[in-house]
Amino acid sequence: MPQANQNFRKKLLVAGALSVLILIIVNLQPVPHFVDWFYSRGLYRVICVVLHLLVGWMPFSFGDLLYIGVIGYLIYAAFYLLKLLLARRFKRMGFYFLQLIIGFQIAIIAFYLGWGLNYFRPSAAERLNLQDTSYTLNDVKAVTRMLVDSVNETRNALTAADLQQKNRLIYKSAVNAIDTLSGTSPQFKTFMPGVKPSLISPLLNYLSTSGYYNPFTGEAQINWQMPIFDRPFTACHEISHQMGFGREDEANFVGYLAGIHSNDRLLKYSAYYEGATEFLHYLYRRDTTAHHQLKALLNASVKQDLKTDSAYWEGYAGQIGLISGRFYDNFLKANNQPAGLRTYNRMIRLTMAWYRSGVRKTVSQEVRK
Repeated sequence: MPQANQNFRKKLLVAGALSVLILIIVNLQPVPHFVDWFYSRGLYRVICVVLHLLVGWMPFSFGDLLYIGVIGYLIYAAFYLLKLLLARRFKRMGFYFLQLIIGFQIAIIAFYLGWGLNYFRPSAAERLNLQDTSYTLNDVKAVTRMLVDSVNETRNALTAADLQQKNRLIYKSAVNAIDTLSGTSPQFKTFMPGVKPSLISPLLNYLSTSGYYNPFTGEAQINWQMPIFDRPFTACHEISHQMGFGREDEANFVGYLAGIHSNDRLLKYSAYYEGATEFLHYLYRRDTTAHHQLKALLNASVKQDLKTDSAYWEGYAGQIGLISGRFYDNFLKANNQPAGLRTYNRMIRLTMAWYRSGVRKTVSQEVRK
């Protein structure tokens, strides 16, 4: 048998074995408590520390460079496959395409083993005992009013220096807030948290992305170009992913908790700003009158921040953002988040359960110690 045929068969066997491994991994979804025990509270913590020791010390995002390299290689691969097709070298083309498939399979396995299995653990609502969904629309209005008062108060407390805070201080405050929250419950346990500015922030603008977590390098990155009051909360959100909170509503909730208990004025405002806007968006869908009444109570500075925020993202809106949004929506649905992008807005369920329980008082007391 020619050597080329033997190599092709070996590649097929490798691809088959990797396919079986992928099937085993994705079928762990029905056993969330096993995933939580073995992976999220076990293997992942080791992986998190190892990745941080390897790349966390770098002042730049190694993950961004990795993605840039992969995209560059895929562009090269597309042209190379086209060249083989035009040259009618079909056997070589098939062999190279099989190599690409194997590379893609390895990337899927690395994604789930490096972080993605956190999607399959029990929900934060279950782990934090925040499953109370018996709240009424009037309850939501009451919490929204409280958030409006809080966002007004924290905005008034900001100084000119706060609004010119350097990014490195924003990142440090976010890490400190997450570290403090980590001491209030084993569920918030974190290991060597950190956040970095993304090297591809100009691209993230067009993708309508405020930040992202790289599951291959364990790095949390934020878009350092967006409005300054968006950055602190986003930093906490991305570090929450680093903690093992996979779902977007959970990361929003943990970021919110960390932010409102922070001593940093900009971070506290950023968290209340996120909470207030989320609740106001919810009311807009459920009770337009209440939405308008409560939004009218926002002070002039907060209203200006809302306009600044909206104008910033609208300035980059386009087809690229729409396409990436649809892709990420499907990605979330494929990873135990059936609401897709709407999952971000579901932090309201966790927040309402938290405000209606004694957890709010307990966490606040622990953070102040």
